[in-house]
Amino acid sequence: MTALYDIRDLTVDLYTRSAAVRVVDGVNLSVAAGECLAIVGESGSGKTVMSFAPIGLMPEGVSVGLTGGVRLAGADLLAGGEAALARLRGREVAVIFQDPMTALNPARRIGRQIAEVCTLHLGLKGAAAEARALELMRLVGISDPEARMRQYPHELSGGLCQRVVIAMAIAAEPKLLIADEPTTALDVTVQAQILDLLRDLRARMGMAMILITHDIGVVANAADRVAVMYAGRLAEVGPVDQVLRQPTHPYTRALIDAIPRPEDPVGSPFRGLPGMPPQLAGPIRGCAFAPRCPRATPGCTALRPPMRGIAGGAGWQAACHHLTTATVPKGAAA
Repeated sequence: MTALYDIRDLTVDLYTRSAAVRVVDGVNLSVAAGECLAIVGESGSGKTVMSFAPIGLMPEGVSVGLTGGVRLAGADLLAGGEAALARLRGREVAVIFQDPMTALNPARRIGRQIAEVCTLHLGLKGAAAEARALELMRLVGISDPEARMRQYPHELSGGLCQRVVIAMAIAAEPKLLIADEPTTALDVTVQAQILDLLRDLRARMGMAMILITHDIGVVANAADRVAVMYAGRLAEVGPVDQVLRQPTHPYTRALIDAIPRPEDPVGSPFRGLPGMPPQLAGPIRGCAFAPRCPRATPGCTALRPPMRGIAGGAGWQAACHHLTTATVPKGAAA
């Protein structure tokens, strides 16, 4: 399929007074129109920076260096400057942030905040903007939207606030939606509702979606493909069913093994991954996962493994010197 969003050899450095930290290191990824790509990895693996830096959504005061190529619907995101990115954000690419309570202005009514997005990106004003806001609230499943329009964020539950944030994100029907841990701050039952909503909206509006999460169990029913990141690099990329059932990279396998299973006896020890991710302030020689890998050999610390294709899956690749497939018990990653 033709890529709607295409990342080629992307490197992102964050600069401090004393060092440059390579947070993303030579990543190649693509997302087709209408597709959902989940990006999975531990905290600090580079998932959010890889997704936010190319569209200019880094914290104020952070100095960023980007190299490589990033295109959205043919437009080069790294060549146009901030003014060009500002025109794209909200219209061509939109973001759902991790914490809905901090994504909303606590001093403004819900309806006003959604209507402002409609004014900014659709040119609607007054009654037309309010009508579109009501339409969006109904679309994302907010009950009694006329009453909710007049409420403030603190009067809504976390799940309703996240639905408001989603309504704002889809107001201009963007081609690409980036959802950054959209269920982390929500109750388990509400998490499932939000994921179902995002899946329905993606199908209805034909949007592509990047779902960022540290929970590999979330992606089983939410994504078409999954990219596993470790220390700013891609460890494995491929169709969700194949990657979760037959992980080829030992890091992918370790993430799946850490998921609790229904058949586990009460009191079973937690299946964690020993060790810690490497420090990114200095260069990483060889395979970044080698110090924690049970299959590591001396050659793993000397040479960085390239992404190599895996037989049996279109676009299925992994970066390991010892590629094998290991079947996961049915239901383990669901």
